[in-house]
Amino acid sequence: MVELQQGGTCDAAKQKKIADQDAAVKGSLEKIKNKFIVMSGKGGVGKTSVSVNVAIALAKKGHKVGIMDVDIHGPDVPRMLGIQGMLGLNGDRKLVPMKYSENLGAVSIESLSASKDDAIIWRGPVKHGVIKQFIGDVEWGQLDYLIIDAPPGTGDEPLTVAQVIPDAKAIIVTTPQEVALGDVRKSINFCKTVNMDIFGLIENMSGFSCPHCGKDIRLFGSGGGEKTALSAGVVFLGRIPFDPNVVACGDSGTSFQETYTDSPVTKAFAHTAQKMSELLS
Repeated sequence: MVELQQGGTCDAAKQKKIADQDAAVKGSLEKIKNKFIVMSGKGGVGKTSVSVNVAIALAKKGHKVGIMDVDIHGPDVPRMLGIQGMLGLNGDRKLVPMKYSENLGAVSIESLSASKDDAIIWRGPVKHGVIKQFIGDVEWGQLDYLIIDAPPGTGDEPLTVAQVIPDAKAIIVTTPQEVALGDVRKSINFCKTVNMDIFGLIENMSGFSCPHCGKDIRLFGSGGGEKTALSAGVVFLGRIPFDPNVVACGDSGTSFQETYTDSPVTKAFAHTAQKMSELLS
C-alpha cells in the first residue's frame, strides 16, 4: 500500500512539473508575435546561413528578434554569429539569450555545453524536452520574430516544433538544382501532414557574379526554387546569390552584412526581410 502511495505521489509530481512547463511555454510564446521554423529537405543548402542572415536583416530593420538553434546534433548558430560563452540566468532563474546585438539574441545547445566538440547523443524524447525548455525556460521577452533553425529533413526537431508551437510557420530553403528541389517537395508534404502553414520559400546560392569579368554564372542552375514555389502555391521570398565570402564570414563569426554592406547578398537578405514584414502587415 505504501508503494502505491509513493507511486501516486511521484506521478502527481511529474504531472505538475509537465503542467508547469507547458504553462511556461505558453507564457513565452504569447510574447512572441511571429514564429518561423527554417527548414530544408536536405543538408548543404545553406539553411543555417539563411536563418542567421534573415535574423540579422530583420534586427537591422529595428525588429526585436530571437534565433533558436534546434539543430541539436550540429549547432552552428553561435559560431556564425561570433558569440561565445555559456547562457546566463536572470533573477527568475530563467536562461538569458546570448546577445548578438541590441535587437538580436540567440539560444543554442552549444551555449550549454562545456566543450563545443562534445557529441550530443540523444533520442527523440530527450530532444523534445530540450526544445520545450528552449522556449519555456528562456527569457525571450517581447519579440517581433523568433527564427527557429532546424536540422535538415523532417525528423524529431521540426516535428517537435510543429507540436509545441502550433502557430509556427515554415520557411523552406533550397538551392536551384533538381536534387534539392525534390527534397523540398518532401518538406512541403511534411508541413501539410502536420498542419503547419508554409510562409514561403527561399532559393539560396542562386547565381554567382564572377569577380573578374562580372558575368553571371549559374553554379547550381537558377529559377528552380521560384518554379517549385509557384507549382506548390507557396510564396517565393527571394533569391540569395552565392558568395564565397558568406562561407568565410560564417566560419570566422563575422557578420557578412556588416562587412559587405553593398553586396548583392546583403541587398537580397534586406529584400527578403522587407517582404516578410510586408506579408505580415
